[in-house]
Amino acid sequence: CWCSHCQITKISKFEFLSSLIRLFSACYEKTTPHRIMSFPAANQPIQPAAALDSQQQQQQQQQQQQQQQNVTKRRLVDRVCPPKTNEIAPEIKSYQDMLDFERKLDFNISRKTLDIQESLKRPARIKKTLKVSITNLFYRQQETGAPAWEVRIEGGLTDEKMPKRKFSSFFKSLVIELDSAIYGPDNHLVEWHRTATTSETDGFQVRRAGDLPVKCTILLQLNNTPPHFKINEKLARLVGKQTDTRQSVIFALWQYIKNNALQDPQDREYINNDDYLRSTFECKRMKFSEIPSKLDRLLSAPDPIVINHSIIRGNGESQRATFHFEVEIEDNFDARILNHDTHEIRQLDEKVFGLVADIKRSITNYEFFSDFSKDPQRSINKWLASQSSDLKIMTDQIGDAEEERKADYYYQPWMQEAVCRYFYRKVQERRNELEMALTSMRR
Repeated sequence: CWCSHCQITKISKFEFLSSLIRLFSACYEKTTPHRIMSFPAANQPIQPAAALDSQQQQQQQQQQQQQQQNVTKRRLVDRVCPPKTNEIAPEIKSYQDMLDFERKLDFNISRKTLDIQESLKRPARIKKTLKVSITNLFYRQQETGAPAWEVRIEGGLTDEKMPKRKFSSFFKSLVIELDSAIYGPDNHLVEWHRTATTSETDGFQVRRAGDLPVKCTILLQLNNTPPHFKINEKLARLVGKQTDTRQSVIFALWQYIKNNALQDPQDREYINNDDYLRSTFECKRMKFSEIPSKLDRLLSAPDPIVINHSIIRGNGESQRATFHFEVEIEDNFDARILNHDTHEIRQLDEKVFGLVADIKRSITNYEFFSDFSKDPQRSINKWLASQSSDLKIMTDQIGDAEEERKADYYYQPWMQEAVCRYFYRKVQERRNELEMALTSMRR
């Protein structure tokens, strides 16, 4: 209605219709089929809340994974310069070659890292030299009330680096046997044995009264992980070692069986022993699963390290004796490779990303001014159209201003439905306001 009594006459017809159509368009778009929430049919049960929660969690996980993939892809894209760069600066080809080489290098490093991680599950063992120092200290009678002597046993690896390993961690037990003729049969042994609650120490110390020469025997049992065993003489010739782990002995035995084709061709579970294995295991035929139990009588505890030492008072107050032994320890070289610092690499990557972003901005500016120099009018029109599109996106503007300027836009089929919906919504809003007003008056 455009009569003079209506308030609509305060604005122009064109402005009113433009604002009205924009509003109707928004209402109409909200009711399109792709925006309507679907519910299950009557014969389909509604899923419980727990199922819905699990589905939401799965969707969230999928979204997180997709975001991580997008970040990775974005990072790869951020390192690549636009194709236009090759035309402006041909030197960029060197950067592209280095980028391709870096990808190949990263792939090889990742593959080698996985190989090292797999090998760390079976840590290699290397041989090192353990230095053991035995020091005698004597105390005079006037200092302590009675003459006494003290023995200190300490040491470490000859080429050990920080952090230093505790001396007691190399041994499972330590026994010092003194002269029983001097200290009696009940007081001539000093023993230390490792337990589950043992605290590591840098050395051992024994103190006894007396100033006479004393002969002692020091027994050191190495703490090997995994445990080592002394191998039977016949089996040692097959293995090639006097002491080794149980797993290594079984592996060497299996290699001998394969190389000599001793596995039964009819029943692969059995081993047909040759003369050498028959004399070692004292049987003609045995199951492969019986080998670990048969090794129990062929493997024994390794012999301890024996040091014969004499505590003799010399010209000085103390004496020192040094011994060297070969021990096996785990090689931590591979672990150090995996712990390389990538902080500097990340910093350099961020610099590369920043430089590539600057190049992309420079290319955009170059293309704009290049087009402007060739055809200023077309360039300005193109730029204005782009700015108008960006402005609509930023302000969430609905509709097309160019189309709304034309009369045909207002004669489309959905116009009548949009007008009806608009007035229906206004009537409902007015009704709600009146009901609220009446309710407040009654109170």
